[in-house]
Amino acid sequence: MPEKYTHGHHESVLRAHERRTVANSAAYLLPHLRTGLRVLDVGSGPGTITVDLAERVAPGSVVGLDAAADVVEKAAALAAQRGVGNVSFATGDAYALEAEDGAFDVVHAHQVLQHLARPVEALREFRRVLAPGGVVAVRDVDYQGVIWYPAVPGLDEWHDVYLRVHRLVSGEPAAGRRLKAWAREAGFAQVESSASLWLFESPEARQWWGGSWADRALHSSFAEHAVSHGITDRAGLERIAEGWREWAASDDGWFFMPHGEVLARG
Repeated sequence: MPEKYTHGHHESVLRAHERRTVANSAAYLLPHLRTGLRVLDVGSGPGTITVDLAERVAPGSVVGLDAAADVVEKAAALAAQRGVGNVSFATGDAYALEAEDGAFDVVHAHQVLQHLARPVEALREFRRVLAPGGVVAVRDVDYQGVIWYPAVPGLDEWHDVYLRVHRLVSGEPAAGRRLKAWAREAGFAQVESSASLWLFESPEARQWWGGSWADRALHSSFAEHAVSHGITDRAGLERIAEGWREWAASDDGWFFMPHGEVLARG
């Protein structure tokens, strides 16, 4: 059975994804990028990271893969708009990639493994399509380790509800701390770990991130899952949304998201 995506593809979710670039979401991979590489971007979403990768490795080729056909179309439109011709997008399955053994020099996945029920199995498939000397690059947030200020009851409620929803729907929200172990279990001979963060604290960043989550709490698949699984009700979602708005309006607002990163070879 196809796995469910906790967040879905509501506008509030894509609004967050569309801000992602190589610089702010895959900086750990930058030293390993060069012209001419063949890159597979698994879970490419609206394509902002994927198109960025294509511009950086041209005339190499990049393939963006996502499970959602409508998002694949959106990514292809972005590539056409930016005039990037060395990238293509397709729907696909992270557990069964339609590629020959050793087809790619880089296999990249950003915020993907946390949503998979079998992340080690996916990593083994990434390893299969990796060329000798290539690298698998994965980065995931650790939602269990997020920190915010000031104390807002609505965000306490959000954190509890989110962790429970994510684990019920599919995957592990504290994936960041597990990436090294998963890569080793998948059989990689060399695993290099690092960590980085997202911090939202400026007025603009607070309004963007807090506003995105206030909308997501009410209208996205996360909200539907939370209610259908009996974890909260509409009143609870309203409290969560108001908590995000309260946090965003605070001049002292500060939200920290730790990420685990792995470069795996062999």
